[in-house]
Amino acid sequence: MYLKHLSSLLVLSLAAFSGSVLAEAASDQVAVSEAYVRAVPPGQPNSAAFMEITNGSGVDHALVGGSSPAAEVLELHTHTLEDGMMRMRQVEKIDLPAGQSVKLQPGGLHVMLIGLKQNLVPDEHVPITLKYDDGSEVTLEAPVRKLQMQMKMQGGGQGQMAH
Repeated sequence: MYLKHLSSLLVLSLAAFSGSVLAEAASDQVAVSEAYVRAVPPGQPNSAAFMEITNGSGVDHALVGGSSPAAEVLELHTHTLEDGMMRMRQVEKIDLPAGQSVKLQPGGLHVMLIGLKQNLVPDEHVPITLKYDDGSEVTLEAPVRKLQMQMKMQGGGQGQMAH
């Protein structure tokens, strides 16, 4: 009888503990808004997705990757100014500090869709799955938008873009 009671308490304790861990999953605590994918001409191999990510939890999280059926590979990137040229660089993760928002935008942090498998037609939607550092994932439908590329350089100089 004692052993049965003890095992019941253990099961209830584990269920309560696992429930609290699940409630703190990044996918439950992080909100993605204003997501969109840049339209590119047919035959262009790559594009980028932009969005605002808000970590509403009291715990730091990070975006570590993802996938999309529209591309062979999804990578996290940023732009850096090197020798007067803007260069795109892959990053391992995008930190999502507790209680803060991070804006992924042209000329800064962004999600690259590499090896496009389909044309990106304005007003259509592209599914994107984002993966967080705790292993949780969220899938969103990002509209395709036609944008004009504008890069502002420090000092008012005309910059060039390189990858």
